Amino acid sequence: VLAASMEDALAVSDKVAPEHLEVMTKDAMEVGMKCKHYGGLFVGRYAAEVLGDYGCGPNHVLPTAGTARYTGGLSVHTFLRVRTWMRVDRPEENQAVVEDSIALARMEGLEAHARAATQRRQ
Repeated sequence: VLAASMEDALAVSDKVAPEHLEVMTKDAMEVGMKCKHYGGLFVGRYAAEVLGDYGCGPNHVLPTAGTARYTGGLSVHTFLRVRTWMRVDRPEENQAVVEDSIALARMEGLEAHARAATQRRQ
C-alpha cells in the first residue's frame, strides 16, 4: 500500500487491522504508538516479525482477518474469567439510573425490564 502521508498509512493500517504490523520508519516508536488495531506490533528496524513469532516475541497466536479491531492475541488473559458486579446501598441516590434504565428499556422494546426498573422508583 502506497500512502500519501503517515496519517493516511495509519488510517489504512487501522482499517485493515493486520495480524502482523512492522513499523520501520523514522521515529518508529512515535508512529507505533499511534497504531490502534493490530495483532502484533513490531517497532523499529530490528524488530522483525519473524523474531516476534519465533524468538523474543510475546505471542505467535494472533488475530487474523481484521479481527484485531476488537481482540488481541492469545494470552493469559484469554483464560481468565471476567466477572462484573454492582452494589447499591442507597436506592434514593440511584434514582437517575432508575429513570435512565426505564427509558432505555422502553427504547429497546423491553417492557418487562422497564417495569422491573419502575419497581425501584422511590
